[in-house]
Amino acid sequence: MGDHNVPFLVSSIGMIVMLLWAGSYKMTAPGAEGIVPLVSNSPLTGWHFKLFGPYIGSDIIGLTEVTAAILIIAGYFKPKAGIIGGLIATLMFFVTSTMVITTPGTIIAVHGIKYMRYMSFLGLFLFKDVISLGVSFYLISYFGQKAILSENERYN
Repeated sequence: MGDHNVPFLVSSIGMIVMLLWAGSYKMTAPGAEGIVPLVSNSPLTGWHFKLFGPYIGSDIIGLTEVTAAILIIAGYFKPKAGIIGGLIATLMFFVTSTMVITTPGTIIAVHGIKYMRYMSFLGLFLFKDVISLGVSFYLISYFGQKAILSENERYN
């Protein structure tokens, strides 16, 4: 690696920790039960629990997150693996970002102020995935540049 790029290190390590932690949690009964309303109300993922059920379905989601984290770690040494990990994370966070709109209770009324809306705690929890989507794009770009440099060095 030999890289001291602080924005990359903070972004990638933060992403790795979050994906490992969240992915592992989804492979527990409370983790599976906690995402049922999110997955079930999304037109992009509603089919998933109908097909696999909440426990196996949540295990698949968790395993996908852990796989993305492992590929991002591998990207430190093999940038092409990091690109694949970043692509998986991008797809996941795109889908979960849409859940801010599709999950009931994410946008709620301000009592006493007509037409005023704000994000509930659930909405803010989901909104972090918009930021994670941006980090995923950054990681693809970073690992892509590293892969290009590696290929150029290989042929020069």
